[in-house]
Parts: sequence; C-alpha cells; structure tokens
Amino acid sequence: MKFNTALSIAGTILLNIAGSLCQLDVCGRAPLNTKIVGGEDATAGSWPWQVSIHGPYGHFCGGSLINKDWVLSAAHCFKNYAMSDIVMYFGRWRQSGSNPNETYRTASRIINHPNYDTPKFDNDIALVQLSTSLNFSDYIKPVCLSAAGSVFAGGAESWVTGWGTLQSEGQAANILQQVMLPIVNNSDCNNAYGGGITSNMICAGFLNVEGKSSCQGDSGGPLVRRNDSRWIQSGIVSFGAKRCDDPKYPSVFARVSRYQDWIKSYMGSNPPGFVEFNSSGFRSSLNFLLLSISLTFSFIPFTFSLYLSS
Repeated sequence: MKFNTALSIAGTILLNIAGSLCQLDVCGRAPLNTKIVGGEDATAGSWPWQVSIHGPYGHFCGGSLINKDWVLSAAHCFKNYAMSDIVMYFGRWRQSGSNPNETYRTASRIINHPNYDTPKFDNDIALVQLSTSLNFSDYIKPVCLSAAGSVFAGGAESWVTGWGTLQSEGQAANILQQVMLPIVNNSDCNNAYGGGITSNMICAGFLNVEGKSSCQGDSGGPLVRRNDSRWIQSGIVSFGAKRCDDPKYPSVFARVSRYQDWIKSYMGSNPPGFVEFNSSGFRSSLNFLLLSISLTFSFIPFTFSLYLSS
C-alpha cells in the first residue's frame, strides 16, 4: 500500500510539472503583435489571449485565456449574469463583421473569489471554466501570469486591451483597442483616490493626461507587460473614476500575483504559466520546476527502498 501510494504521489507531481512546463512553453507568445502605442486599433492576432465575454445583449466584459480550459476575468463582471447567459469569443478582433480566426465557448463554471468585496472592489477576480477545451493557434494563445513576489515598479510600461467605450459614457469600440499605460505606485494611486487602494490592486495610467485609460466594457480584461518575447499579465481591469477619461485618476486592476495559489488550486494538471517579474527582469518558474524534477527523481528511489525494506 505504501509503495503504491508513493508511486501515485510521484506520478501526480510529475504530471503537474509536465503541465506547467508545457504551459510555460506556449504562454505569452504573440507572434502577430505589432505593439502600436496609445489608444489605437490593435491588429488581428496581436493579443491572442484576449477574450470577449458576451451576455444576452452582447459584449459586456473582457477576459484573458490562461490555459486551454480557463479564462481569467473580474468578479464584478458576473454579478448580473447567470452562467447560461455567458458566451466567450476567442481570436476575435472586431465585434461586428467577419472574424475568420474566431471560435467560441460557453461557460461550465464561474468562480468568483470568495473574499470579493463588492463596494470596495477588493479581490476583484474570477475564473471561468470553458465548456470544452480550446486548440491554440497564432490567434488564440494563453497569456503568462505574474507569479507571487513579482514587482512592477512605478513608470513601467504596460498595456491594456479591450472593446470598452472610446470615451466615458460613449460608444463601445468595434475594433479591439490597445493603449500603453505606465504603472502608478500604490501610494500615489491611493492618494489620487483618497484611500481604498489595497495590496491586492495595481494601478496604471497617465496622471494629468486625458483620454488614455481603460473604460466601460474593458472590465475583466488584461494589463500586460512585455519581457523579451513573452507577455506577462500583471492586472485585471477592475475600476476607475466615475468618468474613465478623468486624468486625475489612474485605472485600477486586480493584482494577479496575489492570487497564484488560488488560481492554481482549480487548474489540476494543467496550471497556467506563472512567471516572476521584477524591475531587473524576470525569472520563470521553469527554474523551480526543473529543480523539482531533479529532486523528485533523486527522491523516488530512496522512497522505494525505504518502503520495500520496512
């Protein structure tokens, strides 16, 4: 019995490691990305993890693909919708007209963070499980997620994407939009809002520059940062000022790195690719996984001999 248990545990460890290695190999790659600066149309396929989440009346929130079975979004997106209302589009570029590289899935499960605070938007994060798995392409790929301990210094260039309104209370975008926003440190962000910014949040925006921010309909979408050829998601669009184009207030996002354990607890053998980022570069969890493999293989024979001799 102990021998079989050891085999089962070792197999589970190796399965999880293999899934993580596979995810790190594919996540955050956007071969069609042209990275145009400043609130302009994105090109088709430039943000292949971007998800358009629809309800009975069309697009209402964004999300990001994190593996073949799960989407990451904001908890507040789902407060007025039943799971049967949800349809998610992948590989979409425009909301009307042809999207030849697109596919869609319904939701089989929606998980809001158990500590989501409605009035304060703290822990504004949700996971949506797809009805069936996706196949990846140049237009449909998962994003890497910032690992626990990641540091995004103030001023670091990041990107937010979505089909939200082009101005406060204005018309929603048809073509996927992208804008570069610098990180605003939490202290300055908290001062701008007069309090309420927690360590579970990350802020970005151009203070005193009008017209560059996330807006209505962008909620749930990703804030990403590029490092070499890999894109890492640091935030999930959560909230902003009453007028989203008010230059006194940065946009506020759920800080993805705070939720690594919570996200992984639902992923089973295919966890997302988590990458630790800091101001001097990034360190992939691949380094730790390779160490784990080495330790696992050196540990298994010792375990077997221990159990066989008892």
